[in-house]
Amino acid sequence: MRAAANPFKAALRAGKPQIGLWVALANPLSAELVAGTGFDFLVIDGEHAPNDIPLIMAQLQAVAASTAHPVVRPPIGETHLIKQVLDIGAQTVLVPIVETVEQTRQLVQAMRYPPEGVRGVATLTRAAQFGRATDYLKTANEEVCLLVQVETRRGLENLDAIAAVEGVDGVFIGPSDLAAALGHLGDPMHPEVVAAIEDAMVRIARAGKAPGILMANEKLARRCLELGALFVAVGSDAVLLAQGARALAAVYKGA
Repeated sequence: MRAAANPFKAALRAGKPQIGLWVALANPLSAELVAGTGFDFLVIDGEHAPNDIPLIMAQLQAVAASTAHPVVRPPIGETHLIKQVLDIGAQTVLVPIVETVEQTRQLVQAMRYPPEGVRGVATLTRAAQFGRATDYLKTANEEVCLLVQVETRRGLENLDAIAAVEGVDGVFIGPSDLAAALGHLGDPMHPEVVAAIEDAMVRIARAGKAPGILMANEKLARRCLELGALFVAVGSDAVLLAQGARALAAVYKGA
């Protein structure tokens, strides 16, 4: 049995924009539900959602039969957490709060087996189909996809250098944290924040890497796509459920 290729990484390399959804409810059933709705990718969030490694794995299993590619965001870019996320079957990892070239290089190392990196070697993992994917060790370094998240002033200052690091496939701009960092907490649509986002999209694309963002505002999401964004999450499962529930209640109880 051959190891699985990474269609999300292939799409980014081909310049094909991917539209996704944030998965924050930390539930395999809801993950399975949204996986079949037509999105290109889902971000299983371990930073702000109540997820741990077994629960993330359950969601990977739940979405495996769909065409939506799972992207896993660990709570922090620690080497041991990245190793666990990869071993349970994630191919694409989104690391939050990346601020320096040195940090970025460490993440690249964590994603790869020696001699290119420091990822620990195990063959009886879900990633290797429990040993059935006999070429996994040979193909994994090429098929894993590293997305780094820039969302602070320091990260913006180092954006060009971060995007230039070999082994980084995409750079994601976190609008909410960026807004807070720029002094506009809770207002990611502030003109200063929007200007920083648009500038970042151009700079990332100019570096030859895939720009990405989570943006629920349709106008700005489409603007980011015009500027070269290649992976754009346009909402979240939690928001969709809350909005739908409020709308249905309002039908019967009044707005």
